[in-house]
Amino acid sequence: MTRYALIPLLVLLALWGRTAFYSVDQAEFVYVTRFGDRVAIHDGATNAGLHTKVPWPVDSVQRIDRRIQSIDLPAVEVLTRDRARDVVQQTVGSTLTVDATIIWKIPDAEAAGRFFRAVRTPEQAKKILGPLVNGRLSAVISTVPVEYLIDVVDVQTAAAAVVGVTAVLPADGVFRAADARVIDERVERIRQRLLGDEGLSGGASTAADNLRAQSLSEYGIEIVDVRIRRFSYPEAVRAKIAERIRSERDKKAADYESEGRKKAADITTDADRVARTTEADARAKKTVIEGMANAEAKRILAKAWSQDREFYLFLQNLRAFQRMMENTRDVWLLSTKNPLLKPLTGPPTPPK
Repeated sequence: MTRYALIPLLVLLALWGRTAFYSVDQAEFVYVTRFGDRVAIHDGATNAGLHTKVPWPVDSVQRIDRRIQSIDLPAVEVLTRDRARDVVQQTVGSTLTVDATIIWKIPDAEAAGRFFRAVRTPEQAKKILGPLVNGRLSAVISTVPVEYLIDVVDVQTAAAAVVGVTAVLPADGVFRAADARVIDERVERIRQRLLGDEGLSGGASTAADNLRAQSLSEYGIEIVDVRIRRFSYPEAVRAKIAERIRSERDKKAADYESEGRKKAADITTDADRVARTTEADARAKKTVIEGMANAEAKRILAKAWSQDREFYLFLQNLRAFQRMMENTRDVWLLSTKNPLLKPLTGPPTPPK
């Protein structure tokens, strides 16, 4: 009976002895404490494998991933530097909702020790980094106008303002690429100010501006990058934004329509003027051609008259007789000696 009673005890001792072993993966830091005091920190990149410690509850093991991690921060409303002319525009134009993502990691064993003492878990890191980055983000955004963040240059309008008329410019895709490049450059400037590579308002940064150094020294967290995912207007004012956009688009459409009607009127006027000029030229040419034709006909007539006057009169009588007899069913009773029948007796005798 005593021998069988020792079996559970041996099993418990084996399980308890198993807690004296722990493994370190290449992708993690392992923090070993004894009654809460640090005993060892293992970096998986250089010290991976099986290790031993005093069994539980004397020594305990905590783990943290040494690879790059990310935190998607909730959207935060920030105020820009705008000064609008009225309350509605101030609400619409000076408040933005910004979504950001933090890329972070634990760089080395020493930083891992600070992380385990000050933060302990990735969930707690999110609670610490979120307010830290959002506060810095609000401070940076408050130094720039809203147009700097979301506005682009209307190149068509700008060119028209310079040359005084609507400019004929390349395809719209060229300007879309240029606008995207401008926005990327602006976002990169915001990122540099956010991380402390530049001061809040640009220029050289100070130690207080360096977000990376602050998080590394206090929490053992290296902020690899902070990316702004999206700028947008708050939900409460989006209806007003849409109304303003529709109003501006309607105004622009009316301007385009007015400009189109003006161009159409100009084109119609030019076409009418060209048509009138063409018709006048055609009438002048017609008059000249008719005059030349009549002169030529008279010349031919005079030549025919001079060659054989009797035969010419004979032809003229035939034509007159033909005109009298065509398109009629009247019956004419004429004497053979009537002058009208003379052309039917034959042509005149040619002159000798």
